[in-house]
Amino acid sequence: MATRIFIDQGHNPTGFHNAGATGNGLLEQDITYQVGIYLADLLNNDPRFEARLSRPTATTVLGTNNATSLAERVRMANEWPAHFFISIHCNANPNPAINGTEIYIFQYGTQSNWLAQHVMDGIVQTVGTRNNGIRENQTFYVLRRTNMPSILVELGYLTNASDAQKLRDNQYGFAYGIYLGILGYFGYSPA
Repeated sequence: MATRIFIDQGHNPTGFHNAGATGNGLLEQDITYQVGIYLADLLNNDPRFEARLSRPTATTVLGTNNATSLAERVRMANEWPAHFFISIHCNANPNPAINGTEIYIFQYGTQSNWLAQHVMDGIVQTVGTRNNGIRENQTFYVLRRTNMPSILVELGYLTNASDAQKLRDNQYGFAYGIYLGILGYFGYSPA
């Protein structure tokens, strides 16, 4: 049986509640949407996996406010039910020098932690962002309420010129890095 992976593209389209960060002319929700599409295509073209998206179209809006938007993403994953949950985001910081990739998990020493390490390695090796490490955060709703190992990937900083260029020009690379990380977690070689 194929491993079911739920891909949550963080945030809603511009103009709606729960829209994401901005920086260097880029919108978080546009990047997370496209990286998710690429990742789902990679997984669904690999017979070992089945992927579903929280935002199958660029205009999909989830929930009616921030809380229900997050709850809907978790509900979709739990009811499927997915084996793994990957939430894709982009970061922002008032300091434009801050850069790199970080991955959040609910708790260290778990399957989520192990998956996050592999995904981090895949992203850093594929697109060349800085490894800012795996961080425990028990306040994120999507990590707290999912019934399966879950990670929240902050691809890079929209507010950093170097990261922004990668996020704009190499969205496929970020998706491929996550895909390689998933393969590494399972000990698979690329299909």
